[in-house]
Amino acid sequence: MGWKTLDDMDLDGKRVLVRVDINVPVEDGRVTDTTRIDRIVPTVNDIVNAGGIPILLAHFDRPKGKVVPEMSLNQVVPALQEALGRDVTFIDGDYGDRVGQLGQGDVALLENLRFNPGEEKNDDAFAGRLASLGDVYVNDAFSAAHRAHASTEALARKLPACAGRLMAEELGALEKALGDPERPLMAVVGGAKVSTKLDLLGNLVRKVNHLVIGGGMANTFLAAQGIDVGKSLAEHDMTGTARDILDRADEAGCEIILPQDVVVAREFKAGADSEVVPADKCPADAMILDTGPDSVERIGKAMANCRTLIWNGPLGAFEIAPFDVATNQAARMAADQTKAGNLVSVAGGGDTVAALNKAGAAGDFTYISSAGGAFLEWMEGKALPGVAALED
Repeated sequence: MGWKTLDDMDLDGKRVLVRVDINVPVEDGRVTDTTRIDRIVPTVNDIVNAGGIPILLAHFDRPKGKVVPEMSLNQVVPALQEALGRDVTFIDGDYGDRVGQLGQGDVALLENLRFNPGEEKNDDAFAGRLASLGDVYVNDAFSAAHRAHASTEALARKLPACAGRLMAEELGALEKALGDPERPLMAVVGGAKVSTKLDLLGNLVRKVNHLVIGGGMANTFLAAQGIDVGKSLAEHDMTGTARDILDRADEAGCEIILPQDVVVAREFKAGADSEVVPADKCPADAMILDTGPDSVERIGKAMANCRTLIWNGPLGAFEIAPFDVATNQAARMAADQTKAGNLVSVAGGGDTVAALNKAGAAGDFTYISSAGGAFLEWMEGKALPGVAALED
């Protein structure tokens, strides 16, 4: 662990610049999901309790360096105040004067950083302007750590820097899952396209003992083995790449688990007539929409012998019943193993979190990452600029 935490910093009387991710869904000016706001509360409260003055830095949506009134962070202030149980001073325009008026016990939020073109350009002058507002820098936004922006990268090099509670928790969980995991280690990777997860699969076959491939991606792997997948979603131009990944897994001693039976239907809609067939017997006019029960049983048996699990993506078209069965069952198996103390389970990515919540399994996983792109890039083995800047 090459980075410091809040416990390593003297915060008393200091103005503390805290990079957070509160890019939350808003409808009609109201926040509809406060998860990201709730997760920064421990960091903000600990800074206040240590005598520091938290000044929150964040982005909202994609204004592309221009002031877009409907993308103002002002609209998240009520939800932020409710979560923190204290007033939050919103600062727009001239940061300097307003920040100078803050005292101990105050919490402030600066306007959307992406209104300034220097933010996404990782502009040194903009980072310097931000640095002049504080004494200490805290990054609590793992979900933005894969971006080399002024507030995540350049700013971290201008002030004494550390990880916030959420960032430290996230990095600790990820290190446990892929950095130095207890073995055997299983990864579950699902989703529609192999092309979007090439780097991920290439990294995982070198690191894990068992790799479960589900969703539309599995169809591409089946097609790569000469299996007719009918009208299923598959990237037929990626079959060569899929064969290459299978060969690399073989060399590395990684077992790839593909569906041996599948759920097929003629139409993709809720309650559509479906049947279970062997993976190599998909009718020409049908689509593979879920992993079959024998395959789920096989995944469960392999999982029961594992000590660590990383999960990214569903095993089927989980949004619509009855094609959510495999994802639900496998997720609950993982939750039960975790609850019993047999498994460290870490999951992340937008679809993944939705799928695990739908299965009622999320609460029993060891750790659920709120990050999308950053979680994926970390699984791909890439250095994240926001983390690297804290380590330097």
